[in-house]
Amino acid sequence: MAKAKQKEQPVILVTNDDGVTAPGIRNLVEAVKDLGKIVVVAPDKPQSGMGHAITIGQPLRLTSVQYFEGVEAYQCTGTPVDCVKLAVDKVLHRKPDLCISGINHGANHSINVIYSGTMSAAVEAAIESIPSIGFSLLDHSIEANFDGARKYARIIVQQMLKKKVDKHTVLNVNIPAVDESLIKGIRICRQAYAKYEEDFVERNDPNGRKYYWLTGEFVNFDKGRDTDVWALENNYVSLVPVQFDLTNYVLKDKLQKMWKF
Repeated sequence: MAKAKQKEQPVILVTNDDGVTAPGIRNLVEAVKDLGKIVVVAPDKPQSGMGHAITIGQPLRLTSVQYFEGVEAYQCTGTPVDCVKLAVDKVLHRKPDLCISGINHGANHSINVIYSGTMSAAVEAAIESIPSIGFSLLDHSIEANFDGARKYARIIVQQMLKKKVDKHTVLNVNIPAVDESLIKGIRICRQAYAKYEEDFVERNDPNGRKYYWLTGEFVNFDKGRDTDVWALENNYVSLVPVQFDLTNYVLKDKLQKMWKF
């Protein structure tokens, strides 16, 4: 009797913006390493706040590293988006079944999704028709406790692998920085209208030349109970489906009726 054909493992690309040696990416690999063939391609240094930047004026280097036991891994001199592009073209030579980015040290809720290298890597994957998820923990500390983040990252990745989703799916997942036992579950949310009220502190360097240091306070203008900010403040994991099509379709329809050219 012929043996049943063994199901091929899904290929999962793992990246981040905090750098290949960051605790967050190590915890993400640990959370999912038995769910498929894991390949890591991540920046060789922190790239937080890079957004969707790509490298076009200088060469990129890709180096094999042994930071994750039993996992093929590379560090890249470029941005998180560069990492995804190079992974598909030069490492995997195919599109992975899933791309996961993170676990970021710090929040990527509300407006942060625009600036985030973590989320831009995930969005780039979706542009390339690869379903993707960005994970962030609301703790910037290098000693952050990732127990809850690992647990919920695994649950969500399992759902993505189990259920057939659109190839352009991007999920923005944030995990509250509380003990795992205090996390109430997962909320599917919308992005809150919240942003930083920014200020530049002006100082002088030792040579008397002025420089500026960006500071700011995060302000939530959105009182809805269906937002990512509300969910996180109430100890839920927030899950926001996002998209790279920035068209305002409501305004588009209005302008077509109002403006005549």
